This record gives sequence, structure tokens and C-alpha cells, in this order.
Amino acid sequence: MTVQTTSPDAALAETMLEMGRRARAASRALGRKTPEDRTRGLKAVAAAIRETASTILDANAKDMDAAREKGLDAAMLDRLALNPERLEGIAASVETVADLGDPIGRELARWERPNGLEISRVAVPLGVIGIIYESRPNVTADAGSLCLRSGNAAILRCGSESTNSSRAIIDAMQGALMKEGLPEHAVQLVMTTDRAAVGHMLAGLEGNVDVIVPRGGRSLVERVQRDARVPVIGHLEGLCHVIVDKDADLDKAVSIVVNAKMRRTGICGSAETLLVDEAVADDMLPSIAAALMEAGCELRGDARARKIVPEMKEAVEADWSTEYLAPILAVAVVDDLDAALDHIGTWSSGHTECIITEDDAAAEKFFATVDSAILLHNASTQFADGGEFGMGAEIGIATGRIHARGPVGAEQLTTYKYVVRGSGQVRP
Repeated sequence: MTVQTTSPDAALAETMLEMGRRARAASRALGRKTPEDRTRGLKAVAAAIRETASTILDANAKDMDAAREKGLDAAMLDRLALNPERLEGIAASVETVADLGDPIGRELARWERPNGLEISRVAVPLGVIGIIYESRPNVTADAGSLCLRSGNAAILRCGSESTNSSRAIIDAMQGALMKEGLPEHAVQLVMTTDRAAVGHMLAGLEGNVDVIVPRGGRSLVERVQRDARVPVIGHLEGLCHVIVDKDADLDKAVSIVVNAKMRRTGICGSAETLLVDEAVADDMLPSIAAALMEAGCELRGDARARKIVPEMKEAVEADWSTEYLAPILAVAVVDDLDAALDHIGTWSSGHTECIITEDDAAAEKFFATVDSAILLHNASTQFADGGEFGMGAEIGIATGRIHARGPVGAEQLTTYKYVVRGSGQVRP
């Protein structure tokens, strides 16, 4: 007698499909809940994260030990690390999301046709969102809470580095949802580190996934965009630029550039290229460079920048297209604002750019010319963050042009439907 056994591949496929079915059922159940129900659930999630802080931090310590053994670099370790302050920040972020206006049911537009039909466009959830991310455990809470706020169910697939941390956070979230009478499967975590699970998500789980959001490095995003059979809201790396214009204020320039690069070098809003107008380079670049080097930043300059600051290393072409996520900054002296804008047009990944200038006309030219998701005037690129935009949190910074750009918060996780009210009209 032959005993039939289920292959590991088949077992994983069934496990993932069941996650998709549960998520679809949860999204429908969420749709029947009121905004107040979702708010209550989010408040409970924040409380649960605080109540289980020691468990989450213990889990994170295991992840950190394993990451060090693997030899992960400083930027990855910084993204992975939790401490009491960061965990409180995660809980506070969930509370902020809870306090946001509910995006579902908003009337986006209304008009009346000559035949008397009243037509309105109304915001509705996307449905089931698959989120694939790497080492940041805070994404587990951020993504889950934003999906809850917007009435979506979430299937989360974290990187293997943050498995223990993410599981502990998900346990807290699901327990809170159950206590508040909300569907626990509205937020699910893929519990296997098998990379084949990602392939199943990208295939759509037999129609149970409506959108995929990748959050990670170029290789992850490119794989998702290449292989996904469902729509993708994605971002490429943050190749962010700062322009020091000829009418920049020196004190502002020093402060903003150092913060943009060095506050946290491992985030996608960290500046990677500095462009200084030739008209002020002799006066301003030495002070800016000195402040950066004092903060521990390695500078890689072009010939004109190195002539002014010889301590810089020589930049090569690859430096203009590299997201360092480290204390390294590429520096170029440019002829004028037009040359700076041309440089950004050539090398930018479309994420975030900044101009430092006291000339409003130059700032407006920058705003009108550069086509990145986030543009700043006299403010650090490190403000490229959903929390800093008042969104409470973000799933990521979208650099595409379809559906969402910039920080992807609760409002960006909606679509719309048309509601038509008549009084007996028939079409001739």
C-alpha cells in the first residue's frame, strides 16, 4: 500500500492560500465595522504593545544576536534594533493612526447629471494588502495599523532578520483585536522564512491579494515589480540630493546638510549627494565639509570639490548612483542651479530632494522642475517620513507615479467606487 504524503511545496502553497482566504474574510468583516470600532481596536493595539514590551524586546534581542552572528552591517543593525524608546515610539505611532480621520466613506466628489442622476465618488478600502519588507520590525506595527485604519486586511512577510520581533508584535496586535471583537486575521504574519512564500504572495493567492507593497532594497523591489501578478505600490532606493544654491544661508546649509546625512544614515531619507553652486563653493563648502567630517562622515568629491577640500576622497561615477545608507556622502560643485537640476534629473531615484536657498524664485524653479515624490525647501531630507507628514506612520515612500506617491499612509491605501442615485430614470 502506497502512503500519499504532501510535499513541502504543496504544504506551503496550501498554508499561504489559507492565509489569503482568512485575510479576504477579515477584510469583509472589517468593512462591516464602524470607524469607531477600528479606532477602538487601534487604541487596544497600542496598549498591547506597551503591555508586552518586555516580550517584544526579548524577541528583538534574539534577532540582534543572530544578525551580529551573520555579520549584518551597521545600517541593517540600526534598522533592526528596538529599545524601550523606539518601542514606545511604535506604540505612539499606532495611537496617532487611531486618531486620524477615518479615510473610508469619504465623498471625494459629487455631481448631478441633466437627467437628474446624482453621482458621487466614495473612498473604499483596497481590500487585502500584501506587504513584503526586510529588517525593520516597526513596519509590522506601522503597516498593520495603517491597514486597519483604512479597513484593509494585511498579510505581512518580514525579513528573516526580524522574525522573532515581528512575531511578538503580531501576537500583541492579534490579541488586542480579538479582545475588541475585530477579526484577528485582519493582520497576519507569514511565519516561514522560506522565500517561496514571497512567490505565492506575488501570484495573488488565487485572487485573495489585491495589492503588493514592497519595502526594502533595490533587489527586493525589482523582484516584486518583475514577478508580481497583482498591482504594486513600490519604491526604489532613496538616492536623495541636497542643493546648496548660490543664495543659501551658510548656517542653514551647515545645519540642514549635516542633519540630512548624519541624523540616521540607514534610512531612505538620508541624503546621499550634495551639490554646491560654484558661486558659493569657496565660501561655504569648507564649513559644510568640516561639520560633516567632524560628525564622522566620509566625503567623496569631484575634482572641483576636492580642489576646495583636499581631504575628500575622489568620487567615481558609481558614487552618483549609490544609496550608501552609511556615513558617506558624494559631493559635486556645479556651475549653477540648472546644472544641479540636470544632475538630479540624471541620477535621482525619484525619492526626496532638497534645496537650500533664500531665493524664493530659485525654490519655485526647483519645485517646478524636479519630479521626485518629495521636495523640500530649507528643510532636511530626513523629514521624508509619514509620521513627520502627520500621517501617524507609513508603509513606505512610493516613488512611482500610479496611485500613490511619497509617504503611503491610510488615505493612500484606499480606492473609490461610484454611487449613483436615481428616481426611476431609464436610458433612452
